Amino acid sequence: MPTASIPVIETRRLILRGPEPQDYPDFKATFTSYRARFMGGPLNAYESWMLYAAEIGHWNIRGYGMWMIHDKVTDKTYGMAGGWKPAMWPEAEIAWVIWPDAAGHGFALEAADAARRYMYTQRGWTSAVSYIDPKNLDSIRLAERLGAVKDKSAATIDGNDAVYRHPSPDQLDGTQLAHGIEMEISHYGDPLFKPKGWAID
Repeated sequence: MPTASIPVIETRRLILRGPEPQDYPDFKATFTSYRARFMGGPLNAYESWMLYAAEIGHWNIRGYGMWMIHDKVTDKTYGMAGGWKPAMWPEAEIAWVIWPDAAGHGFALEAADAARRYMYTQRGWTSAVSYIDPKNLDSIRLAERLGAVKDKSAATIDGNDAVYRHPSPDQLDGTQLAHGIEMEISHYGDPLFKPKGWAID
């Protein structure tokens, strides 16, 4: 799928668009930093460039991929979220990464929820997982806030990751869980909302 054909998703605060060359500096800064320690990093400059090329190429190969998360007002990028299934992945994944200075504002929750709904309604997914480093507590908490539960019977990528199984479309549609996610996202969109002690993303 050419970059220009990647669908655009709008949420309460965000616009999810396909990755573009101008987005690369933020991606590189994150993946060459300590922030990437749970995602196979930190990477060197070449490895970072190759991974970003893979992000774009994934759309062409699979027809879906990771969107760049943009602020609806300022167009600033906050990270990436979307569907991800490289060659050795046992199952299709809902994945996310947030730039270090954008963490703690609910952007990953809002973007991952929108990406999952797109994969369920537009791509026909009936299930999804997230592969998470067991030490990555922030991502584990986010997966749980999305309703995912640890699936000990699921195949892992390399034996070192935990598999979190997302609720199916039927388990999510119109349920209390879905309403709870929507409510939390709306709280984050309230400029007066100052959460204390909440799991960050």
